[in-house]
Amino acid sequence: MGFTDEVWRLLRGDELLGEIAVDQADFPWLNGRFHPTPAFAGVRPLFDRTRELADAEQWEEFDLAYDLIADTLTLAAPAGPVAEFLLHIDGDRASFRWSDEPFDDLP
Repeated sequence: MGFTDEVWRLLRGDELLGEIAVDQADFPWLNGRFHPTPAFAGVRPLFDRTRELADAEQWEEFDLAYDLIADTLTLAAPAGPVAEFLLHIDGDRASFRWSDEPFDDLP
């Protein structure tokens, strides 16, 4: 797949929060090194909380916590924003999957 060596961007509005340099593609998941900007500090607790909930397998709470990420942030592929994404950030590593259509609309 042609995803490796791509750079994806995490945004809050027009503000760049960080970039993901994709170095592994295990479709549907992409993985890469996360390079945060100073602005990421304001949303890092959201990612820390979702990681804690996933590790504890508290899926209902995870969904509620992740909604804060999905409702306020945008993941942009090199070609532009994607409609839906699931993004995990742990230290300097990120893993994500994405769709051009909202997940609820997929068959």
